[in-house]
Amino acid sequence: MTEYTPKERLYRALRKQQVDRMPAVCFTQTGTVEQMEACGAHWPEAHADAEKMATLAEAAHTVVGFEAVRVPFDITAEAEFFGCGIKAGDLKQQPSVIKPSVKNLEDLDKLRNYNLKEGRIAVVLEAVKILSEKYGKELPIIGSMIGPFSLAQHINGDAWFGNLFTGEEVVPALLDFCSDFNIAYAKAMVENGADTIAIIDPTASYELIGGEFYEKYALPYHKKIADAMKELDVATVLHICGNTTNGLGIMDKAGVSGISVDQRVDIKTATSSVKNAIIVGNLDPVAVLWNGTPEEIADASKKVLDAGVGLLTVGCGTVSMTPTVNLQKMIECAKSHKY
Repeated sequence: MTEYTPKERLYRALRKQQVDRMPAVCFTQTGTVEQMEACGAHWPEAHADAEKMATLAEAAHTVVGFEAVRVPFDITAEAEFFGCGIKAGDLKQQPSVIKPSVKNLEDLDKLRNYNLKEGRIAVVLEAVKILSEKYGKELPIIGSMIGPFSLAQHINGDAWFGNLFTGEEVVPALLDFCSDFNIAYAKAMVENGADTIAIIDPTASYELIGGEFYEKYALPYHKKIADAMKELDVATVLHICGNTTNGLGIMDKAGVSGISVDQRVDIKTATSSVKNAIIVGNLDPVAVLWNGTPEEIADASKKVLDAGVGLLTVGCGTVSMTPTVNLQKMIECAKSHKY
């Protein structure tokens, strides 16, 4: 069988085409303290400096061994871009959103004339370009963004779920606004060299909002992004936190290339629940990858691989204190697996 480059291998795997072996990649955040110490680019500076962001993203490949590079490392840049208050992270913790920016339609109208060449959005786009120019011929370049449902929740704050249940007019307006932004941002990433887009939408979880609300308030907007990327021949991977088992059939309707599931999802059940996407995951980032041993990681990986996972990787964002040797054991297990 043909031996593919990492870029070719992931391209084919996400489209269910024949490959020589499983790719070893991560679609969720990849930064760890050990990588920071090895490459000299640390949080929180690497969240806001394109060169440092690219350097730390590169370390996931050069230090750990992932066969892809991915930026950014948090899901707050978009909310900050739209005026939300942000609590700065530190060496081990990512930034978080602490203050919304939109209460009503008038507030939303003030955000519409945005410029993607400003703020941390511009930093991420520059980091994508740096990585693409260095690795784009050989490695997948994964651009990641928060999904439209969670971005709307960040922007609207604590009022979001109340507005959702009472059917306030700001809800569809925000979702349209956020998904249009997602598409513009994704296209800009692709223009700068990204070939795969990860959509991280944690609060759109079936476990949190149920199937009816997911189908009404998340699915159409995920589909808009996936459809826009298909026109560019760009794969999309959707990650939603929590036990999404009962919602996977609905999520599959979005048309994304891959669905990333966390450790609470049974892989065998997941693979039987979807027809279009491949299932990605789902080693426990805390109990297994952070606190486990390489031997325990090998055992956990075997169970997930035997259950039929499409791509073996982290079940959620990588914990910053995860040892490099543990991630390398997972990578070794993935690279040793032939479909």
